[in-house]
Amino acid sequence: MSDAQTSTATADPGAEDEAPIHILWINAGLSCDGDSVSLTAATQPSIEEIALAALPGLPKIAVHWPLIDFECGPVGGADTFIEWFFKADRGELEPFVLVVEGSIPNEAIKPEGYWCGFGDDPNTGQPITTSEWLDRLAPKALAVVAIGTCATYGGIHAMEGNPTGAMGVPDYLGWDWKSKAGIPIVCVPGCPIQPDNFAETLTYLLYMATGAAPMIPLDDKLRPTWLFGATVHEGCDRAGYYEQGDFATTYDSPKCLVKLGCWGPVVHCNVPKRGWMDGIGGCPNVGGICIACTMPGFPDKFMPFMDEPPGGKISSTASGIYGAAIRRLRAVTMRTVDQEPKWRSKGPELKTGYRKPW
Repeated sequence: MSDAQTSTATADPGAEDEAPIHILWINAGLSCDGDSVSLTAATQPSIEEIALAALPGLPKIAVHWPLIDFECGPVGGADTFIEWFFKADRGELEPFVLVVEGSIPNEAIKPEGYWCGFGDDPNTGQPITTSEWLDRLAPKALAVVAIGTCATYGGIHAMEGNPTGAMGVPDYLGWDWKSKAGIPIVCVPGCPIQPDNFAETLTYLLYMATGAAPMIPLDDKLRPTWLFGATVHEGCDRAGYYEQGDFATTYDSPKCLVKLGCWGPVVHCNVPKRGWMDGIGGCPNVGGICIACTMPGFPDKFMPFMDEPPGGKISSTASGIYGAAIRRLRAVTMRTVDQEPKWRSKGPELKTGYRKPW
């Protein structure tokens, strides 16, 4: 048994006969596994709290995740990690959530071999491609979750000129695709993902499976709306400087980073508010520009990085003119309000305008 299975088997003594919800995690797309690594830093909730069903009302689960699973026996053996995926394919694993990490290459343009695979077919001894696993498992899954920008929209591997024809899960299955439970593909982008964003999304889906939560709200890019409904700019501590037309020229400045290449005003991401790990860090919070890694057009539409965005030149110029006037007006106001009222002074006379009633 996997680490997670062993732990969940005793997580709820009163529910020993309850079938767990299986989490089948495929990280065999074109990926660096950065999303798996990032998730280990989640704290709200942590992966341990999810795996142990430590949250009230959370169902028992069994996680089959290459990063933590120690099953490594040969295909067909008693201790083979890939057997869980074969079980799901045979309909023996109900219910399960399929998590996909990494972009999906186009195997149709690689007739002499394959781009990437996940385990071997016992009948042929040949690798089973990532896209074939999607074909087999997606129709049987309770929900399909794409983790990270590579899996959601193609990411780095899908840049113009790439030889693999890489794409995101919605590009492969179809943007209108729904699971057998009627759930659209759930996309949690990021390069890598903000760890709590994915942990929270997975928790929401598990509560959905118990009937404790309504259909997950997604935007038109299949992102959870409560996580990606606002822009980086709207949650950034530097936004006030933008409004005043006060821009940083060096990375050690606390001012707005737009002129240094930040795409925050148009990027949907909650990192400035949520931080990166346990509320700490996050790109603009520590002086880094936003390069739009949660957006479907990343990276092609946002390069070259470190250059002021084309739209930013117009908006920052307008903001600079407007902001210069605002700063002068505020300076005048500040000179009058940044001091105590005149009646707060020592002496025998009351200066507040108080009149005796007798």
